Order: sequence, then structure tokens, then C-alpha cells
Amino acid sequence: MYRFFVEPSQIVEDKIFITGTDVNHIKNVLRMKVGEPIAISDGQKWEYYCIIEKLEEDQIIAQIEEKEEDSKELPVRITLFQGIPKSDKLELIIQKAVELGACEIVPVAMKRSVAKIEPKKAQKKVERFNAIALSAAKQAKRSLIPTVSMPMSWQEAVAYGKTMERCIVPYEDERGMNHARELVKSLHGVKSIGIYIGPEGGFDEKEIEQAKQSGFEIMTLGRRILRTETAGLTALSILMFELEEE
Repeated sequence: MYRFFVEPSQIVEDKIFITGTDVNHIKNVLRMKVGEPIAISDGQKWEYYCIIEKLEEDQIIAQIEEKEEDSKELPVRITLFQGIPKSDKLELIIQKAVELGACEIVPVAMKRSVAKIEPKKAQKKVERFNAIALSAAKQAKRSLIPTVSMPMSWQEAVAYGKTMERCIVPYEDERGMNHARELVKSLHGVKSIGIYIGPEGGFDEKEIEQAKQSGFEIMTLGRRILRTETAGLTALSILMFELEEE
């Protein structure tokens, strides 16, 4: 069953009014017809199972048949702070991070970042990144639409991380799998977590030192050196497996 997101304001009594680009997608790409079933999420916690009632020029009206509280989200809000990588790697990272449960992705300019997001192009790039996040959220049947924020400096990213309950920093020079396992288990019950991933060149030692001074927890992901596009997804996979509710 195809699934779409709407704002709560688009839900009126037993009807849902779909507008925007989804109208064209439903009518002309999917070629859906009146009477076909469709799933709709309010982007918060409710899932609606509907039947298409009307296909109008600028909106689609769906009749609500069933409503249930959605439980597809992790019990913790995870923000991925990703050191800006080269090429189109960031698009892949965003797509997969959304599938794995991240609620926010923040591109971060770090000392060893080779690639940069030019300020003049940042807005358009972030719009594209958010479109990728939306598509991935639909595919993964997420209950909410994760966001990709405007790029931050390392200092800004550290300051933002201090607003979260816990922050972890996978680092290739860190040792001790037992420590890593204990750290992950200690995250049960935490409501917000930041994960910091270095760019291709890795973290600068001063960045690691500042992370430690800020109370962030350094951990290993194993003996192998992971690429930047692998490290964040590995950390997210570990947290998803450990923290997913029954």
C-alpha cells in the first residue's frame, strides 16, 4: 500500500486532503483511482488507512477507514552529525540514516573535511537533501519526516550536541570493545542522542579533545577502519538493534 505524509491540519473529521506534489504523483505517476486504498501518516504518531474518494485538480480527498497509533519510531531521538564527505556520499548517508531511524542529519564542516558546501549553494542543497529524507521516510514507513539541517561548523555542532542527553563519538584510535558494549547498553531510557562522525580524513585530535571536554563519550566500532559513509550507518545500526522496543 502506498504511503504519504500530511500535516495534521489537512485532516478534517473523517477526511484527509492531500495537496502539493503528492497530487501529481498519485494521479499521474502511480495512476491511482477512486476506491483504491492508501496509507497516510500525520508525521507525528497517527497512521490512517484510507480509501481515495475524489481526485480533483489540485487536491485528493481520502476517506478515513481506520486510524491507529503508529509505533515505528525508536524510543530515542537520534541526531547524526556527519562530517561533510566528498562527492555524493552525503546523499547516500542521508537516505540510509533515515531508514535506520535517525531523526535529524546535520552536515558538519570539520578541520579535515575535504569537501565543502558553499554558503550560496547551501539552501538548494539542503532542500534536495530533505527531499531525499522524505523519500526515504516513505519507503521505510517512518512515522515522522526526518530533517536535514543547514551545515554547521564544528563549534556549532558541539554546542548543539550539549542540548542532548548523551553524545557519542566513534573514533578509530579508541580501544576497548567491552567499553563500547557497556556504553551502548547504558543508552536505554535516554531520550536524545547525538552521533558524531568524522569526514574522510577523520577527526582532528583537537576536535576529539574538545568533544571529551564537552562530556561526549568516545567509543570504538571495532578494529577495522571504516569509511565515513560506513561509520555513521554502523553506529546507527548498533543503536537501532539495541534500543528498538518490542
